[in-house]
Amino acid sequence: MQHRALIVGISGVIGSALAERLLEDGWQVYGISRGRTPVAEGSISLIADLASEPSVRSALQGLQVDRVFFAAWARQANEQENIRVNGTMVRNVLHTLGGTLAHGHAALVTGLKHYLGPFDAYGTGAVPPTPFREEQGRQPVDNFYYAQEDELFAAAKQFDFSWSVHRPHTIIGYAIGNAMNMGVTLAVYATLCKHTGRPFVFPGSAMQWHGLTDMTDARLLARHLEWAATRPGGQNEDFNVVNGDVFRWQWMWSQLADYFGIEAAPFPDSPQPLEHHMQDAATQWKAIAARHSLREADVDKLASWWHTDADLGRPMEVMTNMSKSRKAGFLDYQDTRDAFIDLFELLKAQRIIPA
Repeated sequence: MQHRALIVGISGVIGSALAERLLEDGWQVYGISRGRTPVAEGSISLIADLASEPSVRSALQGLQVDRVFFAAWARQANEQENIRVNGTMVRNVLHTLGGTLAHGHAALVTGLKHYLGPFDAYGTGAVPPTPFREEQGRQPVDNFYYAQEDELFAAAKQFDFSWSVHRPHTIIGYAIGNAMNMGVTLAVYATLCKHTGRPFVFPGSAMQWHGLTDMTDARLLARHLEWAATRPGGQNEDFNVVNGDVFRWQWMWSQLADYFGIEAAPFPDSPQPLEHHMQDAATQWKAIAARHSLREADVDKLASWWHTDADLGRPMEVMTNMSKSRKAGFLDYQDTRDAFIDLFELLKAQRIIPA
């Protein structure tokens, strides 16, 4: 039987990788988004405002799918608004599909803020010891991830479908105009350093520079989502999802510098947030884009300085345990350095950064 999937947020870094994976495996793929950026060739694009129930109902009218993958969120001014808007988005989609999903599956992608707390209270509470394990549960703070989970659990019970929750660490993958995209952000930063003579300074904290960490390749996450949606071991469970290796940024930073043919600057005495230090990046990038005939001259559509600052500026160690997935049958692995280089090569091929 050919699976029919709806990817919510199909144009993002997760949704794009997932669409390509499912299409390769012969799925019929529908994708819902605001329609601002292209979707994977072969998928069917649906346009809606996910926070609006009438808009979602209009877009999904008559749609018959047996798998739903939720990989979208809308950043709001504070966590209470994040909870209201992002919980509503999940509810609108699942309640619109309703009984058509009976005996099917819905997967929700959240992240490690499940353990760290939301941006409003990032790492300020009693963060559980690393590596994070699914059994550590929720933290005693408001968190829109929990609201999304609760909507998923309630709909699964009401409409009789299975569910899975996937918690990646920082994601490496290809997407343009994505609000949380460290890989593309670092590629843009390194390119700016190479072409302007700016030192390639690690912008984050001493803990991130010296401590162990891990990351998640969007392609591995796509395989994990497909696995959970089609294998009994992946259903009605929550999972951490990372590449399977660990590294220290003091090593990885020099690897990235070597790839771009620049020198990694000495570690600074204090954090150097990109959002503060890249005020002139827009003008510089326009000049680079014109010189090299790049596809996107607006640096703000490529780089998410604030999100990269948040990840690299953490004052605590952040890494996860994948034992639950391994025991359930998911054994995939991805080298993180290779994930970065694969992305950089794709960015060059797509004329996003200079070749």
